[in-house]
Amino acid sequence: MSGIAQRLDGKIAVVTGASRGIGKGIALELGAAGATVYVTGRSATAGRLPGTVAETAAQIDELGGKGVPVVCDHRDDDAVGQLFEQIQKEHGRLDVLVNNVYNSPAAARWLGKPFWEVPPKAWDETFDVGVRSHYAASHFAAPLLIEAGGLIVNISSPGAERYMHNAVYGVAKTALDRLTADLAHNLADTGVTVVSLWPGIVDTELLQLVPADADGNRLITLPGEGTYNLAEAETPRFPGRAVLALATDPHRKTRTGNAFRVADLADAYSFTDVDGRVPRAD
Repeated sequence: MSGIAQRLDGKIAVVTGASRGIGKGIALELGAAGATVYVTGRSATAGRLPGTVAETAAQIDELGGKGVPVVCDHRDDDAVGQLFEQIQKEHGRLDVLVNNVYNSPAAARWLGKPFWEVPPKAWDETFDVGVRSHYAASHFAAPLLIEAGGLIVNISSPGAERYMHNAVYGVAKTALDRLTADLAHNLADTGVTVVSLWPGIVDTELLQLVPADADGNRLITLPGEGTYNLAEAETPRFPGRAVLALATDPHRKTRTGNAFRVADLADAYSFTDVDGRVPRAD
């Protein structure tokens, strides 16, 4: 990968919302590179969708890293604070924080709806878990990250620059990218890098519920946005490889405060998805 050492041996990472989906893909990539990865989420037992924090942690162990499962509701500031207290006691530093936690099943209820059909509670759900939780985790993690000269990655979306899904979604992602810029401003005199990452369409466990049609195509239609063939989607490991590239880049500070598409980082760092493609559907 463009001459960058792809190892994180001895490094400590936190990936929030890593029971499944993008978070799980990122956690697995960091673990496969040798990191100790704290895997957080609410899923202690499998529900309608597969995946738990313990299962992700076990898979990290199988890949050669060390997975540490932590059941954590990121709406609970005390629980989040305790997570980083635990890391302080056990390691005294944090190298990578990936703020990924998001309530995708709840958000799916409002896809493609105009704002007058999206109730105010949808705003609260989206901002509490998709913006506030990222701020809270960054707040508690900051001393540990400063100690290590670490990296914060906020999982955002192209919805920050164009209409996607609904008004609440776009405003939340725009707010998250503003948070990235302002955290970077505050951390400018430290060694900490803060970026937003924009995955494209990711074939998560939720989208894997979409059945194939008579021609064998798994198509998903997003109202007002278009129809997409999930064969062109990226796997959850693809954004994980972007985080790994950033975490192992000694010059990453030049990127701080900005948002990047995963596909653009793939071009810059010469990595691909697990099947050798560079997916660009977003």
